[in-house]
Amino acid sequence: MKEQQKLVRPDYKNCIANLPNSILKKWKIPTVGETLSLADKYLQKDYKNVVVLLLDGMGKSVLEGLLDENGSFRSHLAGIYQSVFLSTTVAATTSAMSGLQPCEHSWLGWDCYYPQVDKNVTVFLNTVQGTKEPAADYNVAWTVTPYENVITTINKAGGKAYGCAPFFEPYPKSIEEICSQIKDLCEEPERKYIYAYWNQPDGILHRNGCGSNVAKEALENIERTVDKLADELEDTLIIVTADHGHIDTDYVLLQDYPQICDCLVRLPSLEPRALNLFVKEGKKEVFEKEFRKEFGDKFLLLPMEEAIEKNLFGTGKHHENFRVMLGDYLAIATGNLTIYYTDERWVSMHGSLTEDEMLIPLIIYEKTGSQAMGAGED
Repeated sequence: MKEQQKLVRPDYKNCIANLPNSILKKWKIPTVGETLSLADKYLQKDYKNVVVLLLDGMGKSVLEGLLDENGSFRSHLAGIYQSVFLSTTVAATTSAMSGLQPCEHSWLGWDCYYPQVDKNVTVFLNTVQGTKEPAADYNVAWTVTPYENVITTINKAGGKAYGCAPFFEPYPKSIEEICSQIKDLCEEPERKYIYAYWNQPDGILHRNGCGSNVAKEALENIERTVDKLADELEDTLIIVTADHGHIDTDYVLLQDYPQICDCLVRLPSLEPRALNLFVKEGKKEVFEKEFRKEFGDKFLLLPMEEAIEKNLFGTGKHHENFRVMLGDYLAIATGNLTIYYTDERWVSMHGSLTEDEMLIPLIIYEKTGSQAMGAGED
């Protein structure tokens, strides 16, 4: 594995947070941020159906590494753009659904610190980090950092919009069921927007790695299923994209470094490849020395104020809880090392600023009448 990777500076004019603003613009609804110019040119046409299908983890490097260049996805590739930071499902899918940047919505990583409960909370599960214990008798993230998604916004404005994902009724359990639901909705008579999400290949990549045969077979099946759906639809724009990429990693356990742990108020949160660290009063100098001694060639350690000044989490207005959730330092993986601090262990990971984690595809299927059109055609 390479010790160093090329890092990508987040571009909040060309990322997954811009795509839903392009959808809002098409529906003539005020946007909450800038649109994605890469998508705008396709959305200018008057389609009956606009579908965004987000495939979790299918970054540029995964697409190129596992799928044939003459296959359906790569032959319909309209361009490459970016995830947000952190390049992880919690932050990126929240941006994909809301049009907000991470600093605006504050759904920042798999685990987040919420001062309201003084706990690190696993955001999607509403549990205390590393346990199955409920974080509170209410949903912490939705209570402290609520947001409105584009589906709701369009419906409130009198349009028609639908969600299709394992966490929406009727709770589809496969890409085939996802595509079947999309097809049924597209055959309804009204003009509509459909946001669809499938949680693969992310889980398979985590468990098996980016070059595994099982990941290749799973992604090829997804490609065939989506291609079949596109062939069956008319008067529809299908945008296939991802929330982030993946990178195979080595790992260490933070608890094996007691001199660093002794400096911390609590375990890190966010992600094992982009950790926020709360440091005890009077321990910052020792912490910086010890962390850089152990990981200085594998992680970029930034005071949190510097990370915020660099607009890593976004350029928009900060959510009122954003800063208090972040702590004193941000440690960003620059190579293939992951620092775990709970019991999870994965072959492949994401969350940092490397090209493999940050760059994502925009794949376009245009269907006008009964004629399929490839990406970039008029």
